[in-house]
Amino acid sequence: MAMTLSSRARYGVRAMFQLACHWGEGPISLRTVAEEQDLSLAYLEQLIIVMRRGGLVESVRGRKGGYQLARDPEDISVGEVIRALDGPVFVAACADPDPDFDECGRGDFCVSRLLWTEVSRKIEEAFDSTSFADLCKAARRGRDGARRVLSCD
Repeated sequence: MAMTLSSRARYGVRAMFQLACHWGEGPISLRTVAEEQDLSLAYLEQLIIVMRRGGLVESVRGRKGGYQLARDPEDISVGEVIRALDGPVFVAACADPDPDFDECGRGDFCVSRLLWTEVSRKIEEAFDSTSFADLCKAARRGRDGARRVLSCD
């Protein structure tokens, strides 16, 4: 089985990407985000609560209300969103940096654990070094349907 991010993390990144694309335009409705990214509105409503509690998005009440990023897209990394929704990313359970965690009992002498820890660190580094502004810039550089560039699962 391949290592994959949860649907929560993938959909959360897509939603945040959509909000980043609308940065500076004011709040947008979750219905718009769901339609533009082909997401379930009910599922998105659950995710947005977690992201709002995590300080990633803010809600605006009223007739022209909706949601918007809580900070500039340049200041929000993909890693923040993934951790807010799923916690840390590990390619294997033994890559957990908690020194008391040792799922298989071989942690102190397992060379594989060193590899999985390093791979996990590199993945988190890639997520943390990618902002939503970066994703928006990449989308604008090319592809048709730029705002839907992250909709593949």
